[in-house]
Amino acid sequence: MKHEGSCHCGTIQVVIEGEPADASECNCSICRRTGALWTYRLPSQVEVTGLGVGYVQGDATLTLWHCGTCGVITHWTPRDPTYNRMGINLRLFDPALWNALPRLLIDGASW
Repeated sequence: MKHEGSCHCGTIQVVIEGEPADASECNCSICRRTGALWTYRLPSQVEVTGLGVGYVQGDATLTLWHCGTCGVITHWTPRDPTYNRMGINLRLFDPALWNALPRLLIDGASW
């Protein structure tokens, strides 16, 4: 099954394949401020349309993408082309998709 989501203004559309099994909450300095709720997919399972703005921080392992119009964090992509996983912000989607999912804490603040 495919699920469609978007940033607040609709400039960036995201489609993911499959059902998320859980939702990851990270406590790093960015995620705790933005409230992102992550699911992970192979890049081949995600379609992102619309032009986002990338931000690279800290250890420079990933690019965090947000909408240049409304500012909503949409997803992250690895900077290493051999790393075959990306994160998608579940809050782009209808809460019925993610509200009841078990939460996993990612202790990004300790890295």
